[in-house]
Amino acid sequence: MAVNSVRKIELLAPAKNLSCGIAAINHGSDAVYIGGPGFSARSAAANSVEDVGKLVAYAHLFGAKVYTALNTVFDDAELERAVALCHSLYQVGVDALIIQDTGLLESDLPPIALHSSTQMNNRTPERVRFWEDVGFEQVVLARELSFAQIREISKESSVALEFFVHGALCVSYSGQCYISEVVAGRSANRGECSQFCRHKFDLKDSAGRVVKKNSYLLSLKDLDLSSHLESLIDAGISSLKIEGRLKDENYVKNVTAYYRKALDAIIDRRPDLVQASSGRCDYAFEPDLDKSFNRGRTDYFVEKKRNIVGDTKSPKSKGKYIGCVVRIDKGSFVVETDEKIANGDGLCFFNTVDALVGIRVNRVDGVNLFPKDDVRRLGLRIGMEMYRNSDISFRKQLGRSERCRTVAVHLALAEADAGLVLMVKDADGLESSTVLVTEGEEAKNPDAVLGVALKQLKKCGGTEFSVDSVDVDLPSKMFYPAAIFNEIRRKSFVHHAELRIDSFRAKPSEPRVDTGRWPSDSVGYLDNICNKKALDFYKKHGVVTGTSSLVKAADVPDATLMTTKYCIKAQLGCCLKMKGGREDMEGALFLSDNTGEYALDFDCSKCEMQLRLKKK
Repeated sequence: MAVNSVRKIELLAPAKNLSCGIAAINHGSDAVYIGGPGFSARSAAANSVEDVGKLVAYAHLFGAKVYTALNTVFDDAELERAVALCHSLYQVGVDALIIQDTGLLESDLPPIALHSSTQMNNRTPERVRFWEDVGFEQVVLARELSFAQIREISKESSVALEFFVHGALCVSYSGQCYISEVVAGRSANRGECSQFCRHKFDLKDSAGRVVKKNSYLLSLKDLDLSSHLESLIDAGISSLKIEGRLKDENYVKNVTAYYRKALDAIIDRRPDLVQASSGRCDYAFEPDLDKSFNRGRTDYFVEKKRNIVGDTKSPKSKGKYIGCVVRIDKGSFVVETDEKIANGDGLCFFNTVDALVGIRVNRVDGVNLFPKDDVRRLGLRIGMEMYRNSDISFRKQLGRSERCRTVAVHLALAEADAGLVLMVKDADGLESSTVLVTEGEEAKNPDAVLGVALKQLKKCGGTEFSVDSVDVDLPSKMFYPAAIFNEIRRKSFVHHAELRIDSFRAKPSEPRVDTGRWPSDSVGYLDNICNKKALDFYKKHGVVTGTSSLVKAADVPDATLMTTKYCIKAQLGCCLKMKGGREDMEGALFLSDNTGEYALDFDCSKCEMQLRLKKK
C-alpha cells in the first residue's frame, strides 16, 4: 500500500437499478456498482446503458463514482459484444468496469479504469500484485481473508484494495463454485447461480448413516463487519463494499445510511482520512441493520481462523429478535418485548421441528397480537423466541426518505451592469456565477430589501445544496421583489449542478502498462478461461501448461465443485482444533439432496473443505 498523508475512504453500495442507485447516493455512498444490460454476475439485475448514464450524472453531482459490473466470463462469440458494451459504458461516463474475464485485457478497450472482481479469486499477495502489474486500478479481495492476510497483501502491493463488509456470503470462494454449472447447467461465473448452498441436505457417514438430517448445511449467515471498519482501514482497505444488487431500495437506504454514519464517526476524528465524495447526510430515520434483510450476522474469518458462520435451520431472513412468547389465547398471543408492534408487521419463529414460521400481525390490542392466521395452527409454544422481519413503521420511514444528502455552498449576491449576479462556491472549492437580467426600482426601505434577499437565498429545500452562508452587496439600494431572488437562486443552483457534474466526469485512464507474470507456470479449470483471447493472455504472461484448450469443470473427472473456508465439522461442533470439539465425526462424510450425493474432503492444515460429486 502506498503511504500517503491523507487517504480517501470509499463506501461502495449496490444498485439493482437506477432508483436503487440514486437512493444509495442520496444516503451517503461514495460509489455505486451496478449491472449493465448483460454480462453481470447478477443476471437478474440488468440495466440499460441509458439508465447507467443517468446514474453517472447524478453520482457525479456529489463527486461520487459509478462502477459497472461486467464480471462474468464470455465465450468467443460473446467477447466481441462485451467489448462493444465497454465502449458504450465509457461513452456515458462510467468511472470503472469490474471484470473477471482476462479476454477483455487482450481486446480493444476504451481508456477506462479496470477493477479486478472478487470472482478472480484474489486471496494471496502474489495474485493481487499480478493484477496490479497487469494494470488494474482496484482489486476486490476474497471475503474469507483475515486482518493479517489483508495487511500482508497491502504491504506487498500499492493497488487500491476493496473488501466486502456487509451482506450475503457465498459458501465457496468466489469464482471457485462449479456445482450449479456441473449439476444444473447454470454457471455462477456467468451470473446464473442456482443457489445450491441454500438447499437442505442430509449429512451421511461412509456407512450411509445419517449424521444430520434435512438441514441447511451449506447456508451461511450474512456478513456484518460494521464493528470492524477502522481495523479494515488500518489493514489497508480503502473501499468498503456492501453486497446486495438484488436487494430493494429500502435495504439500500438503511444499510448505506448505517455504514455512512459509522464511517463518518471514524473519518471525523482522524485527520489522515477523508470521505471519497462530497456532501453530508441528515437522516429522518435511525438506521438499523437488524431491520433489513439478514440471515443472522457473522464477522466471518477476519479475526478467527475457525468460526461458526452458518445457520443450518433456515436460509431466510429472521429480522430482529423482539422477545419471547409469554401467553397464548384462542385468537391472539403475547410477546414480552420493549418493541412497539404495529398492524401489518411481519413476525417469525422457529417451531418445534426448527422450521421458520411466518406471522402477519392483523391487529394489535394492547399487548395482544392477533395474527392473520389461526393461532392454533401456527404451532406457537410458551417461551418460543419471536423475531420481526418486517417493520411496517420503519418501512414507511424509509419510503419517505429521499434527498437527505446535500453539498454545502456559500452564496454571494451583487449587482451587475444589467441586473444581479449570484456567485456560488461549494465545499470542494468549485465556483460558478449566474447573471439575471432584471431592473429594480428605488427602495423605500433598503434594510428590508437586504432581509428579503437573505431569507430567499437561504431557501434550498428539494435541492442538492445546503446554504452555509450568504453575502449580499447591493450598494445602489434598489428594490427587487422576492421572486427575483428566488429566480436567480434557482438558476444558480441549476448552473452549479451542471458545473459539478462536468467537473467530476471520469478522466480517460492512462494506457495500461503490463509488466505482470502469472504466479504459476500453469492454469486449469479453476482459472475460468472460456475464450481464446483469455488463453492468449495467460500464454503472454508466462504460462506454459494448460493453455492448449478451453477446459470447464464439467470436463474434468472428479472436479472440485466447491472450495470453502466454511467447515461442516466446525459448524456442528466436531472440529478437534476448536475448543470443545467432539470426536464423533471421523471418516468419510457425504452430503445428499434431491440432486445427488457429494463427497466432502477436509484439509485441516488450511482449514478448508472441498465438495465433489460422489464416485459411483
